Amino acid sequence: MDQQLFGPALKVTADHLARDAYLYVRQSSIKQVLNNTESTVRQYGLRSRAAALGWPADRIIVIDTDQGQSGASATDREGFQRLVTEVGMGRAGIVLGLEVSRLARNNTDWHRLLEICAMSGTLILDEDGLYDPCDFNDRLLLGLKGTMSEAELHLLKARLRGGQLSKARRGELISPVPIGLVYDPSGKVVLDPDVAIVAALRAVFDLFDTVGSATAVVKAFNHDGLRLPRRLPHGPDKGKIVWAPATHSRILQMLHNPRYAGAFFYGRFQHKPTPGTGKSGPRLQPREQWIALFPDHHPGYITFEKYEANQVKLTANARAHGKDRHAGPPREGPALLQGIAVCGICGKRMTVRYHQRKVRLEPEYVCQAKGIQHGNPICQRVHGAGVDDAVGHLLVQALTPLALEAALAVAEELATRADDADRLRAAAVERARYQSDLARRRYLAVDPDNRLVATSLEADWNASLRELAEATDTYEKTKAEGAGTLNDTQRARITALASDFPRLWNDPATPVRERKRLVRLLVADVTMHRAEQITAHVRLRGGQEHTLVLPVPLASWQIRQTPSDVVAAIDELLEDHTDGQIAAILTTRGHVSGSGRPIHARIVRQIRDAYHLRSHPQRLADLGMVSLREISRRLGVNQVTVKHWRDRGLLTGRVANDKGEYFYYPPPPDFVRPRLGRPSPYRLADDSTTTASTERGAV
Repeated sequence: MDQQLFGPALKVTADHLARDAYLYVRQSSIKQVLNNTESTVRQYGLRSRAAALGWPADRIIVIDTDQGQSGASATDREGFQRLVTEVGMGRAGIVLGLEVSRLARNNTDWHRLLEICAMSGTLILDEDGLYDPCDFNDRLLLGLKGTMSEAELHLLKARLRGGQLSKARRGELISPVPIGLVYDPSGKVVLDPDVAIVAALRAVFDLFDTVGSATAVVKAFNHDGLRLPRRLPHGPDKGKIVWAPATHSRILQMLHNPRYAGAFFYGRFQHKPTPGTGKSGPRLQPREQWIALFPDHHPGYITFEKYEANQVKLTANARAHGKDRHAGPPREGPALLQGIAVCGICGKRMTVRYHQRKVRLEPEYVCQAKGIQHGNPICQRVHGAGVDDAVGHLLVQALTPLALEAALAVAEELATRADDADRLRAAAVERARYQSDLARRRYLAVDPDNRLVATSLEADWNASLRELAEATDTYEKTKAEGAGTLNDTQRARITALASDFPRLWNDPATPVRERKRLVRLLVADVTMHRAEQITAHVRLRGGQEHTLVLPVPLASWQIRQTPSDVVAAIDELLEDHTDGQIAAILTTRGHVSGSGRPIHARIVRQIRDAYHLRSHPQRLADLGMVSLREISRRLGVNQVTVKHWRDRGLLTGRVANDKGEYFYYPPPPDFVRPRLGRPSPYRLADDSTTTASTERGAV
């Protein structure tokens, strides 16, 4: 023990003892923390080694916040990140760990720590001895240990993976099952004994079999207030069953999972590391690349044949009503802006619906992303025929030879400015790199004992490194977004397009799909918002932007509405004409109804009722005229007598309706009743009954 302590102790200097000692403690999993307690005891026991080398107990700092964390990557290891920070800031004189695998299982993280330790003059101690990363031999040995630690992890994973694959190929691997399926005491998969869970899951598959759409299943569940069970996969309540509203993604997971069809599978997803994070993410693999698939392996909610039929149905639904395709191919249908229409309210991509309008299909752009996911009402819908025509007219008007020449000239000027700016940014990067190297040399050249100066120089170095990183990121990002200059061939082709485009666009023989491709070449996207008017913001590929304001299309009842001039003519003619006479006059003038049909008396009456126009008899009554019944009552004679007097010119009247009934002007006070030749065989009008020939008065 003395040889192990005092031999390596020669590497410990006063500068090391002036700084703190950091003991890093880690176990790979919570299970190891609970069960493999001896390893934890051995790691904490390294504090005595630090004390034997000269560090007081209050200067030995233990970092054990990474208990239960894997060492395959530094991601999500706060304790390791803190350790690297303390070493980089020059606060650590020595780093203690039971072995290399406790510090890192990844060569990248291990060598980064070695580099920082070498730059800050920090020692490393493990159970085998003490190492100085500044010494070549010690650093070589530490590098080999890191390589062996990473290889050891690979071998452990390979052994475990081999056993899993062997069991999976036989269908005997115990793997997590989705909600609704459980393992019985003998290890077989059976349906969940909770009848509520089973009923809810069966309702999902039964509804999908009925409605044929995952979105329709979500709407049905939410409309009826039903909820779906879910098992919590993480956290302190892991394994607990909670009930939550149905979502589109949840329904799709159930419909795509072969386990619910009683099948065992393995290798459906392949986990690959995600660049930049170090974490692995699942990627769906084609079925022919699955490692194992055993239909009828255990009881299920549907048969495997029904599962296959559901997959075919879901694939067909995805082609027709799938998620937004940012750069999807132009498809059939007259919707010119298919795939590039954007909702001006929520910013989501808008899908297309078609409606049959007489002899042609007309598109309608619909924002239904939230409706698909949560069963909510759609965001907005915009009639597409008018927008498509306006965008096409804009492209024909904008794409002229003069406009292209001006655009090319501006593009060249912008390219020149971009080159100048690029050179300036490159110079800024070089300047920041020089400042960083200068600060590094100053920091390395300072006397380590002069901590006041060293701390200030270290801060300057860190600041220069940040400036270098920002300048480099800005340069790379701007360079990636920059556009290249056009050569003579490209300029000639673009100029020729100006003369060919209108002819090609207006040619009736040009297929709709080709027009869509032309639009994709020229238009980046069209953002639409419908309020009192439709506002379409068109963003062209060249950077130009245009805003189109269009009226909202009329509703069907507005299209069939009677023209205002016809209503005004009817109102005027009602002063002197009946409904039938008005219909004949309007037809002679060439007027038709809102639906395009000839005008007849019934249509005139309907227009009168709809617009609350006073009828011809009412207008005669306003002039003081009275009906046949009323004037016969006033004169005390029967209605036949009144008619005789009208025929003889003793009374004056006007036709009130299409039945030939009259309204009469009241007789003057000095009206002399003519003498009757003989008694009338008819009763008077004020009797309780009337004759069959009595006229009906109009209101």
